[in-house]
Amino acid sequence: MGYWGYFVVGRAERPLAELDALAGAPDMTLRASAPDGWQVWEYPGGDGDVGNMNDLAAQTGAPALFGYVMDSDCVVVEAAAPESGAWTTCLARAAMAGYLGAEREGLTLEDYFLEPRDAADRAVAWAAEAGRVASADDLADVLSADPDPLAENLFFRFLDRLGVVPL
Repeated sequence: MGYWGYFVVGRAERPLAELDALAGAPDMTLRASAPDGWQVWEYPGGDGDVGNMNDLAAQTGAPALFGYVMDSDCVVVEAAAPESGAWTTCLARAAMAGYLGAEREGLTLEDYFLEPRDAADRAVAWAAEAGRVASADDLADVLSADPDPLAENLFFRFLDRLGVVPL
């Protein structure tokens, strides 16, 4: 059995876990920190509500990102920024399609998530708002990749390509 849980990424002068936007996620633990106040917090488990990334972005005045890891197979990525808005995509698309069972209901993965190229373009804008420079091609490669072997690895590679938390 793989990992189920959230990773919360944001930038603030104080710990993200102390912010009202994440009050619904007690017992978060700091996973990583990076220059300029970037932080990655972990909230294990599939139950509960970690909070709202739009609220987190508004409260910090900086881009925010959530990654919900599903059994180490795939990751739902939700991102928001005060200026460029919110968007959602996923990592490990084939595994995600299996979880959704969307095709049985006449839907496709793209009915739920941005395609890799579109998500990469939104991620470049997100990174720019964060004061970082990111390559749409590098991000699209990660967004199109299969887990190796854990989806969490893809998520942290994605953060590295965004330029916010280096590997």
